[in-house]
Amino acid sequence: MPVGTASPEYRGSGTYPSDLADALGVSRQSMSNHLACLRGCGLVVAVPDGRRTRYELADERLGHAIRDLLGVVLAVDPACCAPDGTCQA
Repeated sequence: MPVGTASPEYRGSGTYPSDLADALGVSRQSMSNHLACLRGCGLVVAVPDGRRTRYELADERLGHAIRDLLGVVLAVDPACCAPDGTCQA
C-alpha cells in the first residue's frame, strides 16, 4: 500500500490502526505492517494511548505534501490507481 493511500486518513490527533484498516478496506495485519514501515522511515510516530497505540504523521507538513501530490495525480488521471495501490495504466 503506498504512503498516499493511508496518509490522508490521518487527522490532527492521529488514528488507530484498526480504524484506518477499516476505513481503507484492508486487513489489520496489512495495516500494521504498513504502519511499521512508515514508522521505520520516520514518516509516522506511534503514540501510546492507554492499551492502544495511535499513529500520527511525524510532521504535519507531510499531510499537506501528500494531499498536494495526490491532487496532482488525480488531476492527471483519476483512474490511474486501483484501491490496492496498483497501477491500472
